[in-house]
Amino acid sequence: MNDRKPTNITWHEQQVSLTDREKLNGHRSAVLWFTGLSGSGKSSIANEVDTILHAQRIHTYLLDGDNVRHGLNKNLGFSAEDRSENIRRVGEVAKLMVDAGILTLTAFVSPYRADRDAVRDLLENGKFIEILCRASVETCEARDPKGLYKRARAGEIKGFTGIDDPYEAPTKAEIVLDSDGKDIPTLAAEVVSYLKSQGVVSN
Repeated sequence: MNDRKPTNITWHEQQVSLTDREKLNGHRSAVLWFTGLSGSGKSSIANEVDTILHAQRIHTYLLDGDNVRHGLNKNLGFSAEDRSENIRRVGEVAKLMVDAGILTLTAFVSPYRADRDAVRDLLENGKFIEILCRASVETCEARDPKGLYKRARAGEIKGFTGIDDPYEAPTKAEIVLDSDGKDIPTLAAEVVSYLKSQGVVSN
């Protein structure tokens, strides 16, 4: 990776502000950052929330961990360094989407607290909504929708979060979802209810 930083760039202010874009959309923008172990329901819940909000004419976009690795981050692996860079890039993309007035959902394991906090620091206060999909390793391993836990236990995948690599749970998540014991529609409804309570959406 090229560590040289350009010195001949200047930030250009835009005439259309974030406030202008939010007024046009009729709702605020923010990042809904779903985090949790593989199999904890992040993508499923995020997709359900996205569907509900879209039906309410909210401008949304969902950045999914696997999907992003097919394009933007296809050159990254799963080392600690690559995981951090993966989240850094996604954070920057999410910030651009927030600046565009879009309610942006992300579904990433994002196992390291410092990486998630770095994304939070990119955004204005109240624009980063951290959502912990809390489920035990046992539950996630029993679900194992992609067969990853089985492969990790067999030694085919090294550095797998929850098996031989740590997951650092948030200490200040705005929303904690019990994905061990509740179904997807119920959990998605909790997220939408929170957004309404905070005035992010009004429908």
